[in-house]
Amino acid sequence: MAKVLMKGNEAIGEAAIRAGCLNYFAYPITPQSEVAEYLVKRMPEVGGVFLQGESEVAVGYMIFGAAGAGERVMTTSSSPGISLMSEAISYIAAAQVPAVFVNIVRGGPGLGGILPSQGDYFQATKGGGHGDYRLLVLAPDGVQEAVEMTMKAFDLAEKYRGPVMIMGDGMIGQMMEPVEFPEDLKSEPSNKDDWASNGMSTRKSKKRNLVRSLFLDPKELNENNLALKAKYEQMKREEVLFEGYNTDSDYKVLITSYGTMSRVCKTAIDMMKEQGIEIGLLRPKTLFPFPEDAVFSAATKQSCKNVISIEMSMGQMVEDVERVVKGQREVHFYGECGGDIPTPEKIIEVIKELL
Repeated sequence: MAKVLMKGNEAIGEAAIRAGCLNYFAYPITPQSEVAEYLVKRMPEVGGVFLQGESEVAVGYMIFGAAGAGERVMTTSSSPGISLMSEAISYIAAAQVPAVFVNIVRGGPGLGGILPSQGDYFQATKGGGHGDYRLLVLAPDGVQEAVEMTMKAFDLAEKYRGPVMIMGDGMIGQMMEPVEFPEDLKSEPSNKDDWASNGMSTRKSKKRNLVRSLFLDPKELNENNLALKAKYEQMKREEVLFEGYNTDSDYKVLITSYGTMSRVCKTAIDMMKEQGIEIGLLRPKTLFPFPEDAVFSAATKQSCKNVISIEMSMGQMVEDVERVVKGQREVHFYGECGGDIPTPEKIIEVIKELL
């Protein structure tokens, strides 16, 4: 298939349709509003449904309702909007129904700004809402990967019967890049007749399916949480994704970075390589499950003396890096979070200070 030049937000919307999602509910918030603008036109063309809720709180429960009925469903939002959906995300996780959430992150806390940020790492990977639940979190580094991860997210949501999040940033949502929509990522929705509240006549069954997140019996609640925990352990075994860049060299410093920031780091690595300085990069593609073994292995390579997490935040993923490295190497941090993305030259300056 030929590549098409598309803005990131629009490409995410098209990817969802091609993955079989015909249900999209959302509330506008910069810098992801173009997803809704695109899908308000496209959904009627493919027989789908687009509905703008009266708030992000309402949208969260629209998602819960459609997911509970067994439909492929997605919403997109940005940082404060995801905060308002967090209660519904917790309900969806507890009820064990599949749904896809896209967060095109903006600066915070509070209303912050509309420029790119990675300040929602804690929110995405440490819960966000209440209770013992996790999100499977995918972090694309550009528009093409955003397309592929969006399409993959629906299968993952159905495999684990829970919420999956694509965490991009304002840059990925707003920039234009050539993309193609892989045919081999298309899939048919799985059979949901054994759990979805999709009507007994539809299922030709006399069995009622009840979708719920309320478990008043302590034993029953504990069992549900143990079932969720088992899923998260399975994710750690089967769904970890990462990329190594220049990690076959004898690098003295290992950078950990993800998303748009990792692309800037790659440019800095290439520039330093021309100067005879070898630097490695380990980029998590899944923020949860975190690539623990890969980070530890790359950080403890004999030539590596220091590790530095470079983020568009005040230091969030660095805590996972420190946890994984276990004191075997000194872990440093550099970040900016006002909306300006650090330049390759700035990263080179920071790395040379370490060296």
